[in-house]
Amino acid sequence: MNRCAWVNEEEIYKEYHDHEWGVPVYDDQKLFEMLILEGAQAGLSWITILKRRENYRAAFDQFIVEKVATYDEDKIQELLHNEGIIRNKLKVRGTVKNAKAFMEIQEEFGSFSSYIWGFTQDTPIINDWKSIEEVPAETELSKKISKDMKKRGFTFVGPVIIYSFLQAVGLVNDHTTDCFRHPDLSEKAQQ
Repeated sequence: MNRCAWVNEEEIYKEYHDHEWGVPVYDDQKLFEMLILEGAQAGLSWITILKRRENYRAAFDQFIVEKVATYDEDKIQELLHNEGIIRNKLKVRGTVKNAKAFMEIQEEFGSFSSYIWGFTQDTPIINDWKSIEEVPAETELSKKISKDMKKRGFTFVGPVIIYSFLQAVGLVNDHTTDCFRHPDLSEKAQQ
Protein backbone atom coordinates (compact mmCIF):
# COMPACT_ATOMS: atom_id res chain seq x y z
CA MET A 1 0.00 0.00 0.00
CA ASN A 2 1.57 3.25 -1.14
CA ARG A 3 1.15 6.31 1.09
CA CYS A 4 2.17 9.96 0.82
CA ALA A 5 5.93 10.36 1.32
CA TRP A 6 5.54 12.38 4.55
CA VAL A 7 4.12 9.39 6.43
CA ASN A 8 6.68 7.50 8.53
CA GLU A 9 6.42 4.00 9.97
CA GLU A 10 4.79 5.03 13.25
CA GLU A 11 1.36 3.47 13.58
CA ILE A 12 -0.24 6.70 14.85
CA TYR A 13 0.98 8.51 11.72
CA LYS A 14 -0.25 5.81 9.33
CA GLU A 15 -3.61 5.72 11.10
CA TYR A 16 -3.98 9.51 10.82
CA HIS A 17 -2.99 9.53 7.14
CA ASP A 18 -5.14 6.55 6.17
CA HIS A 19 -8.36 7.50 7.95
CA GLU A 20 -8.36 11.21 8.67
CA TRP A 21 -6.04 13.46 6.66
CA GLY A 22 -7.82 14.92 3.66
CA VAL A 23 -11.25 13.54 4.57
CA PRO A 24 -13.85 16.35 4.39
CA VAL A 25 -14.93 17.53 7.85
CA TYR A 26 -18.18 19.45 8.42
CA ASP A 27 -18.52 19.10 12.18
CA ASP A 28 -17.72 22.35 14.01
CA GLN A 29 -16.22 20.67 17.07
CA LYS A 30 -13.82 18.65 14.90
CA LEU A 31 -13.00 21.74 12.81
CA PHE A 32 -12.22 23.67 16.00
CA GLU A 33 -10.00 20.85 17.27
CA MET A 34 -8.02 20.72 14.03
CA LEU A 35 -7.67 24.50 13.85
CA ILE A 36 -6.23 24.57 17.38
CA LEU A 37 -3.94 21.58 16.80
CA GLU A 38 -2.62 23.05 13.54
CA GLY A 39 -1.84 26.29 15.41
CA ALA A 40 -0.16 24.32 18.20
CA GLN A 41 2.05 22.71 15.57
CA ALA A 42 3.61 26.05 14.53
CA GLY A 43 7.39 25.59 14.72
CA LEU A 44 7.05 21.89 15.55
CA SER A 45 6.42 18.66 13.67
CA TRP A 46 2.91 17.27 13.26
CA ILE A 47 3.91 13.98 14.90
CA THR A 48 4.76 15.93 18.08
CA ILE A 49 1.18 17.22 18.24
CA LEU A 50 -0.39 13.96 17.08
CA LYS A 51 1.25 12.09 19.98
CA ARG A 52 -0.18 14.65 22.41
CA ARG A 53 -3.63 14.82 20.83
CA GLU A 54 -5.42 12.90 23.61
CA ASN A 55 -3.73 15.15 26.18
CA TYR A 56 -5.00 18.20 24.26
CA ARG A 57 -8.52 16.78 24.17
CA ALA A 58 -8.47 16.22 27.92
CA ALA A 59 -6.88 19.60 28.69
CA PHE A 60 -9.23 21.58 26.44
CA ASP A 61 -12.55 19.92 27.38
CA GLN A 62 -12.69 17.80 24.21
CA PHE A 63 -12.50 21.06 22.22
CA ILE A 64 -16.03 22.10 23.11
CA VAL A 65 -15.69 25.65 21.87
CA GLU A 66 -18.28 27.10 24.28
CA LYS A 67 -16.23 25.83 27.24
CA VAL A 68 -12.85 26.91 25.87
CA ALA A 69 -14.18 30.44 25.22
CA THR A 70 -14.92 30.84 28.95
CA TYR A 71 -11.44 29.94 30.23
CA ASP A 72 -10.22 32.43 32.82
CA GLU A 73 -6.71 33.20 34.05
CA ASP A 74 -6.77 30.32 36.56
CA LYS A 75 -7.58 27.82 33.80
CA ILE A 76 -4.91 29.34 31.54
CA GLN A 77 -2.32 28.96 34.33
CA GLU A 78 -3.41 25.37 34.84
CA LEU A 79 -2.89 24.70 31.12
CA LEU A 80 0.53 26.36 31.19
CA HIS A 81 1.57 23.80 33.81
CA ASN A 82 0.14 20.82 31.91
CA GLU A 83 3.11 18.76 30.70
CA GLY A 84 0.89 16.82 28.29
CA ILE A 85 0.52 19.77 25.90
CA ILE A 86 2.83 22.36 24.37
CA ARG A 87 3.03 24.97 27.13
CA ASN A 88 3.51 28.02 24.97
CA LYS A 89 1.81 31.08 26.50
CA LEU A 90 0.87 32.60 23.16
CA LYS A 91 -0.58 29.34 21.87
CA VAL A 92 -2.59 28.63 25.03
CA ARG A 93 -3.95 32.18 25.24
CA GLY A 94 -4.53 32.09 21.48
CA THR A 95 -6.72 29.02 21.86
CA VAL A 96 -9.11 30.93 24.15
CA LYS A 97 -9.06 33.95 21.82
CA ASN A 98 -9.72 31.68 18.82
CA ALA A 99 -12.64 30.01 20.60
CA LYS A 100 -14.32 33.40 21.01
CA ALA A 101 -13.67 34.33 17.36
CA PHE A 102 -14.90 30.87 16.27
CA MET A 103 -18.19 31.43 18.13
CA GLU A 104 -18.62 34.82 16.47
CA ILE A 105 -18.31 33.12 13.08
CA GLN A 106 -20.87 30.50 14.16
CA GLU A 107 -23.20 33.34 15.12
CA GLU A 108 -22.73 35.12 11.79
CA PHE A 109 -22.74 32.12 9.42
CA GLY A 110 -24.79 29.57 11.35
CA SER A 111 -21.71 27.35 11.69
CA PHE A 112 -17.97 27.55 11.24
CA SER A 113 -18.38 24.78 8.66
CA SER A 114 -20.57 27.03 6.49
CA TYR A 115 -17.99 29.79 6.76
CA ILE A 116 -14.91 27.73 5.89
CA TRP A 117 -16.52 25.59 3.18
CA GLY A 118 -17.91 28.77 1.61
CA PHE A 119 -14.38 29.54 0.43
CA THR A 120 -14.50 26.49 -1.88
CA GLN A 121 -18.21 26.64 -2.73
CA ASP A 122 -18.70 23.52 -0.57
CA THR A 123 -16.51 21.41 -2.87
CA PRO A 124 -13.11 19.94 -2.00
CA ILE A 125 -10.22 21.08 -4.18
CA ILE A 126 -8.59 18.04 -5.79
CA ASN A 127 -4.91 18.45 -6.59
CA ASP A 128 -2.91 16.01 -8.66
CA TRP A 129 0.59 16.34 -7.23
CA LYS A 130 2.94 13.58 -8.36
CA SER A 131 5.41 14.11 -5.51
CA ILE A 132 5.56 15.76 -2.11
CA GLU A 133 7.99 18.35 -3.52
CA GLU A 134 5.19 19.76 -5.69
CA VAL A 135 2.83 20.37 -2.76
CA PRO A 136 2.86 24.06 -1.80
CA ALA A 137 3.21 25.31 1.78
CA GLU A 138 0.59 27.99 1.14
CA THR A 139 -1.71 29.08 -1.68
CA GLU A 140 -3.71 32.13 -2.71
CA LEU A 141 -6.72 30.52 -1.02
CA SER A 142 -4.88 30.00 2.28
CA LYS A 143 -3.66 33.61 2.14
CA LYS A 144 -7.23 34.84 1.57
CA ILE A 145 -8.66 32.76 4.43
CA SER A 146 -5.77 33.70 6.73
CA LYS A 147 -6.32 37.40 6.06
CA ASP A 148 -10.06 37.10 6.73
CA MET A 149 -9.57 35.10 9.93
CA LYS A 150 -6.97 37.53 11.28
CA LYS A 151 -9.40 40.37 10.59
CA ARG A 152 -11.96 38.45 12.66
CA GLY A 153 -9.60 38.21 15.65
CA PHE A 154 -7.98 34.80 15.21
CA THR A 155 -4.34 34.15 16.02
CA PHE A 156 -1.97 31.40 14.79
CA VAL A 157 -3.77 31.41 11.45
CA GLY A 158 -1.01 32.39 9.03
CA PRO A 159 -1.27 31.16 5.42
CA VAL A 160 0.95 28.10 6.06
CA ILE A 161 -1.01 27.02 9.14
CA ILE A 162 -4.28 27.58 7.29
CA TYR A 163 -3.09 25.53 4.32
CA SER A 164 -2.18 22.66 6.66
CA PHE A 165 -5.64 23.00 8.20
CA LEU A 166 -7.33 22.92 4.77
CA GLN A 167 -5.40 19.77 3.90
CA ALA A 168 -6.18 18.11 7.23
CA VAL A 169 -9.95 18.72 7.09
CA GLY A 170 -10.36 17.87 3.43
CA LEU A 171 -11.09 21.22 1.84
CA VAL A 172 -8.01 20.33 -0.20
CA ASN A 173 -7.02 16.81 -1.27
CA ASP A 174 -3.22 16.90 -1.35
CA HIS A 175 -2.63 13.16 -1.24
CA THR A 176 -0.09 12.59 -4.00
CA THR A 177 -1.36 10.70 -7.06
CA ASP A 178 0.67 7.61 -6.15
CA CYS A 179 -1.02 7.42 -2.71
CA PHE A 180 -3.83 4.90 -2.27
CA ARG A 181 -6.06 7.60 -0.68
CA HIS A 182 -5.94 10.02 -3.64
CA PRO A 183 -8.38 8.27 -6.00
CA ASP A 184 -10.86 7.38 -3.24
CA LEU A 185 -11.10 10.94 -1.90
CA SER A 186 -11.12 12.42 -5.42
CA GLU A 187 -13.98 10.17 -6.44
CA LYS A 188 -16.03 11.03 -3.35
CA ALA A 189 -15.51 14.75 -3.95
CA GLN A 190 -16.95 14.46 -7.45
CA GLN A 191 -20.15 12.70 -6.33
